[in-house]
Amino acid sequence: MMYSQDYYSKLREKYWAYEENDPKALVFVNQYIKKAKSEKNYPELFQAYKDAILYSENQKMIYADSALAVAQNSKDNDLIGNGYLTKGSVYYFNQRKFQFALEEYLKAYEYLKDSKDEYLKYRNIYHIGVVKSYLGYYEEALEIFQQCIVFFESRIDGNINDNQVFNNTKGYLNSLHQAIICYQMLGKNAEAASLLKKAAEKTPKTKEFYLEKSYFTKSLGVSEFKNENYKKAIYYFDKALPELLKVNDFTWASYIYFYKGKSYELLGDQNLEVENYRKVDSIFNKNKFILPELRSNYEELIEYYRKGNNHKEELYYTNQLLKVDSVISSDFKHLSTRVYKEYDTKKLLETKENLEKTNSYSKLLIFICLAIIIALGIVMYYRIRKQRNIQKNYDELLIKLEESNQNEVVDVPVKSEVIDSGDKNIKFDSSIVEKLLNDIHTFENKQGYLGAGNNSEKARRRV
Repeated sequence: MMYSQDYYSKLREKYWAYEENDPKALVFVNQYIKKAKSEKNYPELFQAYKDAILYSENQKMIYADSALAVAQNSKDNDLIGNGYLTKGSVYYFNQRKFQFALEEYLKAYEYLKDSKDEYLKYRNIYHIGVVKSYLGYYEEALEIFQQCIVFFESRIDGNINDNQVFNNTKGYLNSLHQAIICYQMLGKNAEAASLLKKAAEKTPKTKEFYLEKSYFTKSLGVSEFKNENYKKAIYYFDKALPELLKVNDFTWASYIYFYKGKSYELLGDQNLEVENYRKVDSIFNKNKFILPELRSNYEELIEYYRKGNNHKEELYYTNQLLKVDSVISSDFKHLSTRVYKEYDTKKLLETKENLEKTNSYSKLLIFICLAIIIALGIVMYYRIRKQRNIQKNYDELLIKLEESNQNEVVDVPVKSEVIDSGDKNIKFDSSIVEKLLNDIHTFENKQGYLGAGNNSEKARRRV
């Protein structure tokens, strides 16, 4: 087994330096897959298929399905949850099919909600936060991303080549990026600027993080746009664009084209304005996806061609706007319903269940305390009753002794004791006196007296 693990590690080293979507890496990945299959090593086979997703250009979903099938065969809940999460990520990042992505995230959530693998759990809720952000629930999404930032940041210290440090650093930077988006959409530019500064400090300078750096550069462009520094905004947009196009991140590419168009509009360059707006439409035609924020792209084009009396183009972009509205409304209707019913409601029910469990423990604790109090009360009751019986017997004994004294013949031919009682000399049988003294001594040793009466008796003995 040690030999196999060493083999897998060395094999990964051979292709790890290749860039994403570079099919040359698949030569080594396929060796990885073959070896793991022969050993029926499910965790390694799963990892091999995940690597194949990274380097494949056109078969990402096929490898994602294979990874999920391996996970299900393993019967390991963490691996199954990871499988659904991986498939959802392909739907989200590579195809921008949010509805399908959310379905996979929700399935992953069911397998991972009780997992001890905190990284997987936070990776899952990060993606649900992305869906919330897309729907415009920026405050709710921001809460999720802030939690993710805290979690991932606490785990990024160490050698960046270590797999766990690498993954947590990616998670941390992506969470920062999404939080910045939320702050910018909420008009909280100071908070966004603060996170952008932190991102600049924390982003490694290696090529594995060029994409994350491009996201932050894009966000710098948005900040400059909001500050009305349009030329500087265009500079950052152009700087961010190449890396996004390299990985075919058409979502943020269209976002940049839109904001470049707006910048050129405000700078008075109508030709470049329209050119960038048309690029947004080109991306929409190819991928059938657009961020709701970019809807006004079509309103600008319709207005431009209306003013130029170009009714053909005006009609075309009017039809395109109807398609955009259809896509957005379909996504919103499905996503908002699913994220509420399948995630938010479940989270509330889990919280309720935990509270009920807590209340059950509290009730059990209260019940135990009451039982102990009642038991102590019963013990005290019988003890007090016993003490009262002793007191009663003592009193009765004194009465009997008094009656016996009255009936006793003064001169009895037995040894006797004389007790002085006022002006009288009363003789008692010495055996009776000894028995009485012994009873009194025993009674006092058992603390037979209660309350003030007991204290007064002890006081009499001390005098």
